[in-house]
Amino acid sequence: MSQQLENIDEQLANHKLSQEDYKHIKEILGREPNLVELGIFSAMWSEHCSYKSSKIHLKGFPTKAPWVIQGPGENAGVIDIGDGYAAVFKMESHNHPSFIEPYQGAATGVGGIMRDVFTMGARPVANLNALRFGNVLNKDDISKHQRYLVRGVTEGIGGYGNCMGVPTIGGETSFDECYNGNILVNAFTLGIAKSDEIFYGKAEGTGNPVMYVGAKTGRDGLGGAVMSSDSFTEESKSLRPTVQVGDPFTEKLLLEACLELFKTDHVVGIQDMGAAGLTSSAFEMAGRSGSGMIMHLDKVPAREEGMTPYDFMLSESQERMLLCAKKGSEQAIIDIFEKWDLDAAVVGEVTDTGNMELFWHGEKCAEVPVDPVSEEAPELNRPMKKPAYLEDIHKVSIDDFDRVSNQEAFETLTKSMEVVDKSWIYTQYDSMVQTNTIKNGGTLDASVIRVKENKKALAMSADCNVRYCYIDPKMGGAAAVIESGRNVAMSGARPLAITDCLNYGNPENPEVMWQFGEGCLGIKEACAQLTTPVIGGNVSLYNETNSVSVFPTPSIATVGVNDDENNVLMSSFQSEGNALYLVGESKSEFGGSLYMKELYDTVAGVMPEIDYKQELALWDLVIEANKKHLLECAKDASSGGVAIALAKMAATSGLGCDVEMGVSDDRDIFSESMSRAIIEVKPENCEAFEAMLDESMSIEKIGTVGGDNIRINDISMNMETLKDSYFNTFRQVIEQDI
Repeated sequence: MSQQLENIDEQLANHKLSQEDYKHIKEILGREPNLVELGIFSAMWSEHCSYKSSKIHLKGFPTKAPWVIQGPGENAGVIDIGDGYAAVFKMESHNHPSFIEPYQGAATGVGGIMRDVFTMGARPVANLNALRFGNVLNKDDISKHQRYLVRGVTEGIGGYGNCMGVPTIGGETSFDECYNGNILVNAFTLGIAKSDEIFYGKAEGTGNPVMYVGAKTGRDGLGGAVMSSDSFTEESKSLRPTVQVGDPFTEKLLLEACLELFKTDHVVGIQDMGAAGLTSSAFEMAGRSGSGMIMHLDKVPAREEGMTPYDFMLSESQERMLLCAKKGSEQAIIDIFEKWDLDAAVVGEVTDTGNMELFWHGEKCAEVPVDPVSEEAPELNRPMKKPAYLEDIHKVSIDDFDRVSNQEAFETLTKSMEVVDKSWIYTQYDSMVQTNTIKNGGTLDASVIRVKENKKALAMSADCNVRYCYIDPKMGGAAAVIESGRNVAMSGARPLAITDCLNYGNPENPEVMWQFGEGCLGIKEACAQLTTPVIGGNVSLYNETNSVSVFPTPSIATVGVNDDENNVLMSSFQSEGNALYLVGESKSEFGGSLYMKELYDTVAGVMPEIDYKQELALWDLVIEANKKHLLECAKDASSGGVAIALAKMAATSGLGCDVEMGVSDDRDIFSESMSRAIIEVKPENCEAFEAMLDESMSIEKIGTVGGDNIRINDISMNMETLKDSYFNTFRQVIEQDI
């Protein structure tokens, strides 16, 4: 076999493998590995691919429900949305690549998640993203670099998604100093397919051909999976060659060619070449089927001279698929892809040996048993320790700080980067292509598309309050599930399932590992209580630079169904004279609040209390009242409390409001108690709406819509001032270096 190993210790270090890993590899092979084989194990046993630090904590996630067609374990999850149709969706991270090279990192993140969805046989119809950046406000080099990253990531997401003709309809963007050294870029895609025409990533049937389709393979992205499984240092910018380079025009051709292929009877299984490229796709397809595979790497289409078997197996060049075809269908498949000006080649066949046999110009260059590569990857039960900081921050109360007038607090919070309109970002995304978008990035809370095939609407939202996750990792994880689901429910849709992207710091730090384990417990609890199973997701660890980890950030994307595409509930004021209700109990709860962060630069305190019964009661009320056409709009009260929710509703509608909210403390208009929403109702519908209320629910009629000012208790602001602050602040901050 070729490419024998020299300088073992150096090679193990380069491949992020331990001596214990190497011993295990030799036991599996019964001999010393060569370089190609070492590269295969390195990629497949990387944190990014094997989940070796996290899988022990992922066990026990609720994954089943009557509407779940496919849960975790495939390219994407699938739920039934009625009338013979299914929604296929997933979220994944592209954090490390986006920090190193923001445009291509973000662009290929979008391209990769779209391939995961259309590999399942679904046409992508909506994208979301969850973005986290550091401090962008200052004049120093850190903030200047963060603004550069915001611009690059935004351009990358828009550049890829727009060319694909898939609308980016929403998401979230937040800022905190904890991301100064490690931004987070999480991409979500949803597609539609017929529920009985889902394709899976399998390679079965001895003698069936294995085919490579799509773009040619180059050396870009070499070592990407391993790079994404390590912390950053000052030298990490030298890793730019490990970032893939995307071509959305090629991916658009690949999408159309695959969807045309799926209408035939030629395909046994198909798999995207994502992290670890040809290695992961081949081993995953064979592993799911309990089969073996022969591949001739010299037959893989190449775009560079002098490439080696190692290069072909570990390249992460974009826009490529591996498929298992029915024997005799080879030419028909080649014809389809050549019609779309794409490469297609027979590169191997399925065997019954259970081994992956790789050949290079007729000579065997590697042979590895398939199952042990995935089934015997290290499963680490890393040490866990409750972080020392928690005891101190839980003692902090809002009363520890000097009081600020509510007027001053309101003026400060309405200019917060967390609050202000991000149109500078989302207007660079085409949100209306495909003509199905009902609510997009310019609206609040969940985004919504119609499903032309069954006249229903799909609502989706990506959320995570990282301050909650910092002060209470378990219940912060639960709160992310709750808020994402609440946003979907406020659009009138019933939340059905989630996908997650679990972004944490260095798992070798026991305190980070404790945060991760607690976050998983919180997600499990909330998903079980709310009946929103986890149907897929992603873990991203080592989000750390120079030993500083990011806050725990378990991004949660929820998808729900509204049975009537013409009855989607908006989240901004609709008409003057309408009544405003606050549903849910308001308490003086400021732990992890935006109020404490913006006014006192502090993330501390005790998280607001969670009551799942009250949360579900709120969802049910809004969904059922909307079905009866009693509501004009609904918006949850979360970061910044009722005051900031009303400010957003007013700014985005151009309508003022006059509100008097009952509070025990004047500051409670900014408190962040859970399970609350502001509901707008026409006067003639108030009686019918109030008749629907459960006796256990707290409700208060707080005011009316209209006027040129927004007044909430002892604060007021002219609408023109509010709109100027809301719509112009972000652009002024991000463009200051241009």
